[in-house]
Amino acid sequence: MIFPNKKKLVGGTMSNSDDISQLPDCILHHILSFIPTKDDVKTSILSKRWKNLWTSVSNLDFDDALLYKEMEGQDPPDEICFMNFVDRVLLFRDTSTIHKFRLSCRVCFNPSRIHSWISSAIIHNVHELDLCLFVEDPFLLPQSIFSSRSLTTLKIEMNCVLQIPSFINFPHLKTLHLSLITFPDDELTQKLFAGCLVLEELVLLDCEWTNLKNVMISSSTLKRLTIDDLPYFGPPDDSRGCKIMIDAMNLVFFKYTGYLSNEILLCGVLKLVKADISVSILHERQKEVAFHVVDLLNGIQTVGYLRVSKRTIESFVFADKKVVHFPVFQNLTHLELSMEIGNSTIEALMKFLNSCPNVQSLNFTEGFQHDMCLKENDLTWSTLPKCLKTLTFKNFHGNDSEICFLKCILQNGLVSDKMNICWCDYFLRDQKWEKEVKKTLKSIACGSKSCVITFLSMYRVHEDI
Repeated sequence: MIFPNKKKLVGGTMSNSDDISQLPDCILHHILSFIPTKDDVKTSILSKRWKNLWTSVSNLDFDDALLYKEMEGQDPPDEICFMNFVDRVLLFRDTSTIHKFRLSCRVCFNPSRIHSWISSAIIHNVHELDLCLFVEDPFLLPQSIFSSRSLTTLKIEMNCVLQIPSFINFPHLKTLHLSLITFPDDELTQKLFAGCLVLEELVLLDCEWTNLKNVMISSSTLKRLTIDDLPYFGPPDDSRGCKIMIDAMNLVFFKYTGYLSNEILLCGVLKLVKADISVSILHERQKEVAFHVVDLLNGIQTVGYLRVSKRTIESFVFADKKVVHFPVFQNLTHLELSMEIGNSTIEALMKFLNSCPNVQSLNFTEGFQHDMCLKENDLTWSTLPKCLKTLTFKNFHGNDSEICFLKCILQNGLVSDKMNICWCDYFLRDQKWEKEVKKTLKSIACGSKSCVITFLSMYRVHEDI
């Protein structure tokens, strides 16, 4: 922390004033908002001007992990000191509004004191509340949280059942992040989401849904939704997954990462701009998850930009006849494949591309697997999008399968404007081999004379051919 100078030179003599101290309170508070709370308090010793400024700073951040960083290699810190410090800061605080209140207690967990600290933040009309609580027993958050008229952002990370009151009203809450919590039951969980009247962003990370059967998340204001799911390791015939219905007519961004143990159905999603689907599959549940993938993709078929993982594509193989009802992505113009294409994936990929007739930009971010064996007659080229303008192929090694793939695309005139080929950065190759590969692709009679091939590398300036 930089302390203000207590003296400055004025007309050849030293003055006891300093430039920083002459600034208005609002600016000094803004400066203090970037300083750790413990250092904010220390400024009180600088001068009378600074004595009480810390009592009205807009941001408060209490993290007991900092105790262990400061005392690294020494005796364990006194947890009582941390709790007394938080007590003191909140006790001497004035009545001004708290903009952001962050509390992280992974070691110093005293239920009554934590309850008191959070209640104090609510009394001070906190706007952004960020809680990270590692509890040993069920912990009841202050009910005043769930009827706060000042909260605009609420983040809760807590490894226990979230005790939800019967009455919930968040009139101004726009951002809700929930991590590690276990939802109690269908009715209360649905009330939680329904009570967020102007919610725009919802993030659910590693939450536990096993207590639930059917839940509806309905919001006409929701714009961004992120779900990161835990796997379910129950027996294959145990259908304990939850059906999650999402009705969000103004959703523009959706991201799912996880094992799709639950069935997620999106309905009324008509304005979706970007989606990112990354599914992992447990072997014993692969067919069940494949059905869930198809259902999920049916709900996002209006998307314009889609990023999908390898397991997402491979699930089409396990979905059997249900793939017949696979949606057509008429609005999809940009497709990103965040996976290595392998022998087990290529057929499913061709089927998927057949459902994306208007894709203009196709990006292979991981290229082909090393054991990929591909020949020209292995691909149904007629199924590829006919209006591709740009194709990007990353992690390029210059092997036979990769060259075969790119040759066929060029020969069939499937890319009209540009093909970007990005060499694998860690691949040791000689310049002679590079020239041979470039010469091979250059010699192909492109279906579109305007197509420009660009080779890219982390270490070299790209070349156009």
